[in-house]
Formats: sequence, C-alpha cells, structure tokens
Amino acid sequence: MKKGIHPKYYPEAKVVCSCGNTFTTGSTKELIRTDVCSACHPFFTGEQRIVDTAGQVERFMRRLEKREELAVGEKAGPEEAADKEAEAPKKKPDDEEAAKAIAEKLRGKAAAEKSSAKEAAEATAAGKKQKKAAK
Repeated sequence: MKKGIHPKYYPEAKVVCSCGNTFTTGSTKELIRTDVCSACHPFFTGEQRIVDTAGQVERFMRRLEKREELAVGEKAGPEEAADKEAEAPKKKPDDEEAAKAIAEKLRGKAAAEKSSAKEAAEATAAGKKQKKAAK
C-alpha cells in the first residue's frame, strides 16, 4: 500500500441511529449518524411503516384510487360509466395531454420556421442568380 494516500481508519467507529440505537463498527469516520438501522428498519422489525419522501406516497395513493375508480367503472357497465362521466365535473388536462399539446405547438412553430427559412433561402438564391445574369 502507498503511504499518505489512504484515509485514517477507526476500528471503533460509533454509529448512532435516530431511534437511539448505537453500536460500533470499523470505518473511516469516527462518528456516523443514520436515519434507519436494523433495530428500527421495517424489514427487520416486521412492522409496516411508510417513510414519505417528497410526497411520493401521496402520489402513489392518488394513482391507486384512480385505478380503482376505473376498475369499478368498467365493472358497472358502459351505460353507468357514461352516466358517471356526464355527472363528473370537467377535470384539468392530465400532464401527458398538456405535454402533447405543447409538443404539437412547438412542432407547428418549427415547421413554420423551416418554411420561412426555406423561402428566405430561395429568395436569396434567386437574387444571386439575377445579379449574375445582370453582369
């Protein structure tokens, strides 16, 4: 091993969990703080606990509810589903629909820019031909 390039190793490094559990291990840091350890992790304890990170659980629950509503609507039959659609208030367009609409607008602008650029190029080419013919 080369000397001077390796970090200092602490054979008695202390690990402190947010649940209050502490234990020692070997590490390059003298003190390690963790959020979850084997004493409080749901996999090891058997309890069902959801740690929400930036609203991901709420988003998942909303998607799950929508899917269940659609499944109930399909089981009810087409007539009842049509009645529910008529009664339901208009919702804001989904993110996918909004993205598609924006993409179509951008494609339209790009096509217009291409056609105007093509016309401009043709006009300059025609102008150059007229100058050559005049000489």
